[in-house]
Amino acid sequence: MFLMRLIYCSKATSEFQTEDINQILEVSRRHNKQQNLTGILCFNRKYFLQCIEGSRESVNYAYHRILKDTRHENIILLGYTQIHRRDFSNWQMAFVPEKKITDELNLKYSRGIDFDPFDMSMESTYHLLLELKDNVTAI
Repeated sequence: MFLMRLIYCSKATSEFQTEDINQILEVSRRHNKQQNLTGILCFNRKYFLQCIEGSRESVNYAYHRILKDTRHENIILLGYTQIHRRDFSNWQMAFVPEKKITDELNLKYSRGIDFDPFDMSMESTYHLLLELKDNVTAI
């Protein structure tokens, strides 16, 4: 069985409410535990950036579920690649709050200080997530 890593970004819709993030994390963690998925989610009240790791079947299943969620739109697949090990194996879905996504980190991986994953390459988003994994707020 192959391990895969999927990274995508999306934009919150007007349907999204700030308190929805807790429900998203709760459901994601429950499903991910059942499917042996791991990952990390960044959100700044405007953009989502997420990485999911696991078997090809489980990652694809989760991504298709994500595509149907009406609380976000303009979902862009940034990367989908086979991996030899997980980088986010400690979490069913780690969460990096907006305050941890600093101007300094944004400038390091994109053209400016604003967090906008649509303005970043797959490689840049991946390395940003690796740096942010030390700042997760929940397991």
